[in-house]
Amino acid sequence: MLELNKIYNEDCLKGLKKIPDNSIDLVLIDPPYDICTAGGKKGNDRITKSKKKVESELITNNLVNGFDFKILDELIRVMKGINIYIWCNVRQIPMYIKYFNLQLKCKLEVLIWNKTNPIPLHNHAYMNDKEYCLYFRNNGYCNPKNYEDSKTVYISTINVNDKKLYNHPTIKPLSLTRKIIRNSSKEQETVLDCFLGSGTTAVACILENRNYIGFEIDKKYYDIALKRIEEAIKMKEEENK
Repeated sequence: MLELNKIYNEDCLKGLKKIPDNSIDLVLIDPPYDICTAGGKKGNDRITKSKKKVESELITNNLVNGFDFKILDELIRVMKGINIYIWCNVRQIPMYIKYFNLQLKCKLEVLIWNKTNPIPLHNHAYMNDKEYCLYFRNNGYCNPKNYEDSKTVYISTINVNDKKLYNHPTIKPLSLTRKIIRNSSKEQETVLDCFLGSGTTAVACILENRNYIGFEIDKKYYDIALKRIEEAIKMKEEENK
């Protein structure tokens, strides 16, 4: 049995096997996307310097080839009821719908992060100004407390400051993460993130009075997450004085 309010620097497929059945209230994950990269082919004038830079960051951090779907089987096992948010790109949506809707008969809601200042790449394609967060539930909890929390489109700029501060190319907004956790869990319940990255989910749990368990295989991001968690705990302690 793993400890609550602790993160682990290990492969999540191995780590998940240490979590008991039916013990997690909410799962929130941002696994690697399935991205078709251009790879800087010669003669391809459409590939701008900006796009090459973005692709290089994602490839370097192993964030372009998707992930082993056996992890989803483990997540289903450990949840009390299916209650899961998954960040993804459009190429992955059909796979998730097949798994959760067709096989497991879950309800689906789609949340969108609409970025107001995306990288201006739009040659022969729509602009990359949004990211998808799929919410699947079957006996899961969803109870937004106010009008703002119930909105399914989150509008903000790209969080450049967080990217620079925590050195993670796909970091998600803390305020949106806190909203998701408020909407689909209760205080003192347990939230799991097995692709923790720089620790945003754990920080959000601390600030929203939830327990958390996290896995991050990359030591660099694991260390960043530990530091963020320490800072969040101090912030919470100051608020409670």
